Amino acid sequence: MPKVKKSMDGSAQRLKASDFDDITKEILTTAITIFRCLVVTHAPFPDSILIETKLAKEAWREACSAKGINVRLTPGLMKMILKRTSHVHGELKTKMRSLTGSFFGFRVNDSREVIRRNRDHAESLKEGSLFAYKDWELKQGIYKTDLLQMGVNHMWFANRNDEGIVYHQYFNPFPVETMALLLASIECCIDEWGTGIKEDVKFSAANYVSVYNTHLDSLQRFEEHTAPYKLLEKIRVNLHDAARFHAGVDFLLMSSTGSRVTEEAFNDALLEYEQELQDKEEEERDERDGTEAQGE
Repeated sequence: MPKVKKSMDGSAQRLKASDFDDITKEILTTAITIFRCLVVTHAPFPDSILIETKLAKEAWREACSAKGINVRLTPGLMKMILKRTSHVHGELKTKMRSLTGSFFGFRVNDSREVIRRNRDHAESLKEGSLFAYKDWELKQGIYKTDLLQMGVNHMWFANRNDEGIVYHQYFNPFPVETMALLLASIECCIDEWGTGIKEDVKFSAANYVSVYNTHLDSLQRFEEHTAPYKLLEKIRVNLHDAARFHAGVDFLLMSSTGSRVTEEAFNDALLEYEQELQDKEEEERDERDGTEAQGE
């Protein structure tokens, strides 16, 4: 249970994770991580507080189940979990900002020429979502831009302990909703260069839920249009598999498989042992025969 905290004037203060007992804190930490995964893979910009609350309750149940103990989800705990929706948006934006700027070659410079080039480049990239193409100049490789993979790697598959690995069930194959979220965050980062001079643009639901929905709709239409070839499914599988490799998981699996002793080796060991027994029996028999011959 949380400790009672009041300020000097008797009013309630905002709860922090440290205000709870160790078991509750442990479950809260796990629930927050699961909630982050659920939000980005199911409802990056929840339509209502009901949807957000439902995801929080699901995360809490899973956390309790994982720890093998049932702790009541209080309003205070719920509030702490729900705050993570905006937190994960901010974290994604921060990581994508540096990646996007260098990837598309935006430059910080006071010269009019550079400012104009930045502005024109931002406008052209947003036209028809050219930034989503592998080659935005030739308009080839839609949804195959390396920037998507870079974003996936940095945000969820940085290492073997990252969310995409620990909670792989949410990311395999890589969700369409999360792709749309990434595309919206990239567009937000491009918008920062809209005037030619880098400006901070908040990646909030108020500003980008419509952008997210547009990308989600485009992805779904792309999936329907290319259904016979399952192009989007292949892209999603590749995003996930490449991210796992980036995290070092598949490398470890290959290493462990390579060092695994095969059944054939076990069979060879049995044959070797049986041969050793046979040789030993023959030696003992020869010794007995020799002893008997000397006695005669």
